[in-house]
Amino acid sequence: MTIGERLKEERSRLGLSQTDLGAAGGVGKTTQINYEKGAGTPDAKYLAAVEGLGVDVLYVVTGQRLSMGENQLSNDDLEIVKHVRNLGDEDKGAVMRLLRAFTVNR
Repeated sequence: MTIGERLKEERSRLGLSQTDLGAAGGVGKTTQINYEKGAGTPDAKYLAAVEGLGVDVLYVVTGQRLSMGENQLSNDDLEIVKHVRNLGDEDKGAVMRLLRAFTVNR
């Protein structure tokens, strides 16, 4: 698999459109399409930015995933993280309080 193919795989895994992933990486849809087709290679700035959405950059670049064992996040976990990252500080605090309340007696 090429970097472009792995990037496309990661985008699909995260449920993102080419427009959304490109925008997160600071590029347009056409550039994102070119990356995925192998007609260009993303730079470090792009990769650092998309990592914030949950893209496994090590996998994209090397083809190897960092094994996290039982701590590895599922797709549902990643979706939750993605939504929480988009919240403001006050809302993040509310989510944390809610989660703590659900897990107090477990």
